[in-house]
Formats: sequence, structure tokens, C-alpha cells
Amino acid sequence: MAIVGNAKFKYMKKIILVVSLLIIVFAGLYLAANYQRSPRTGREKLAVVTTIFPLYDFAKAIGGDRAEVSLLLPPGVESHSFEPKPSDVAEINMADIFIYTGSFMEPWAEDIIQGTDKQNLEVVDASNGITLIPGVFHDEDEPAGSNDPHIWLDFTNDQQIIQTITAAFSAQDPKNATYYEARAVTYQESLKTLDSQYQTTLANCASREVVYGGHYAFGYLARRYNLEYLAAQGVSPDAEPTAQDLINLVDQIKNNNIKYVFYEELSSPKVAETIAQETDTKMLLLNAAHNLSREDLAASKTFLQVMEENLNNLKTGLRCN
Repeated sequence: MAIVGNAKFKYMKKIILVVSLLIIVFAGLYLAANYQRSPRTGREKLAVVTTIFPLYDFAKAIGGDRAEVSLLLPPGVESHSFEPKPSDVAEINMADIFIYTGSFMEPWAEDIIQGTDKQNLEVVDASNGITLIPGVFHDEDEPAGSNDPHIWLDFTNDQQIIQTITAAFSAQDPKNATYYEARAVTYQESLKTLDSQYQTTLANCASREVVYGGHYAFGYLARRYNLEYLAAQGVSPDAEPTAQDLINLVDQIKNNNIKYVFYEELSSPKVAETIAQETDTKMLLLNAAHNLSREDLAASKTFLQVMEENLNNLKTGLRCN
């Protein structure tokens, strides 16, 4: 009886979410309709809206002083739990370019895109041209057939994303195409350097097992650098690990003499703390960079800097020479 009640509750929760999203979309469209949209030719800069921090940082790096880039996520808000407001929908409608990661990361975006002004807005799906890897955890929220949306955690994927964003900038603002393309080349070189640093640093480590007391975010990075990746939760941080999941992680840590457990940014480290206490291990941050804290955004911390900090923590946690 409890199982039936729980299923009914989840079904009603999904219905409420769908209705709420429809209300937000229509309210946003109403707000947008009551603002006068400036044509591209009347603007000094491209107006660009992005959904998550990596896309925001990439767009800023490419656009330089020729683009005004905004991030939908408020500082410190976890991306998986984000729900757009009517003002967010209006901002997207008034932009020249809207960049999102794809349907698996921002399921709400598809409904908003359907109601946008297609003649003026360039919609960029950053996952175009990228081979997605299958999701590992499967439940009602992540059914079989779901893909891992954390594509930016493979720096070769990021080079493709840079190309995709640059093409959109150049199409919307052709007179500055050479400017955008030059900045894109510079950023891609930085990504290649970062990738080389990861390859070199992680080539010779005492351990190759990354135990993550958070949601499954680093599948792409683990695949790229031949690491074994064990996460306590599914792709969504709302997914709760089962008792058996935690027992399995604790047993593996003890059996394989693992010294560090990694925890995620912007979410409670409760699960990682529990694992660390049970195994007498230390904790280190591994930041998937969905979003940054208010302090880090104010300090203009970049995606590259976050990934460099991750590499330093991986070097310590995996005991690399």
C-alpha cells in the first residue's frame, strides 16, 4: 500500500511540475511581449543568455567586449534544481542567442524554446556534435536510455562546444566574426594545455579510483583519463543513495586502501561526510562547475581555474607522482 501511495505521490508531483512550467512559460512570453525587443542592428553588443556556468564562461571568453553575456542560474544555486521564473523566459526571448546544454541537463528549456521568437533568437544546443555517454543510475527521474549531461567535463568536448558557440556568434554578428574566431582559437589552446596537464598528472597515481560522495557528474572526465569513478548518487543531486549503495562504497574504500573521498560543490556534503567517517578517510572538493558561489562569481573565477583546482585535488586524492 505504501508503494502505491509513493508512486501516486510521484505522479502528482510530476503533474504539478508540468503545470508550473507551463504557467512560467506563458507568463514569460507575456512579459516579453510587453517589452520592445531591440533588433540586432540597433545593439552595440550581442545579448547572450546561458543556462550554466561553463557555457557562461565560454561565451564570455569568445564574446569579449562585443557581447553581453548573462547566466540564468543565480549565484550558488544548484543547476539540477533550478526552475526558471517568468522574467527568465522574458530575458531569453529578448536575447540574440540562448545557449543551453541539451534536453538531459535542462529539460525545462525545450518548452521555453517552443515559445520563443525564432526569427530573432539563435538557439544553441551545446551538445550538438558530441557523443553522449549513457547514464549509469536509472530510476523514475532518470529512466533507462537517459544520457549523462555533464559534457563539459571532457575538455575535448569543450573544444567542440567552443566551435558551436563561435559559429552562432558569427552568424548573428558577422561583422565581428574574425574577432570571435580569434578569441575561440586562443581559448581552445588553453583547453588543450589543460587536457595535457591532466594527462601528465594523472598518468602515474597510486590509486585510479575516484570515490565521489555526490551525484554522478564526472563520468566524462573519468573516461577521458582512464579513471574508475564511483558516485553515491544518480545524475540528479535529489536522488538519495540507498543503504546498500553506501555499504558497497564503504567496502570498496576499505578493501582498496583509498585515502580520500571527494565531495561536490553547492550541495550538502552530508553523504561524503558519512562515508569519510565510516572509513576514516579525508575529504577533498571536486567541483563539477555547474555554478559558482556568489563570492567566486564576484571574483571572476574562470572555468579553467576551477578545473586546475580540481586537478590539484585529484593529484592529492589519488596520490599521483
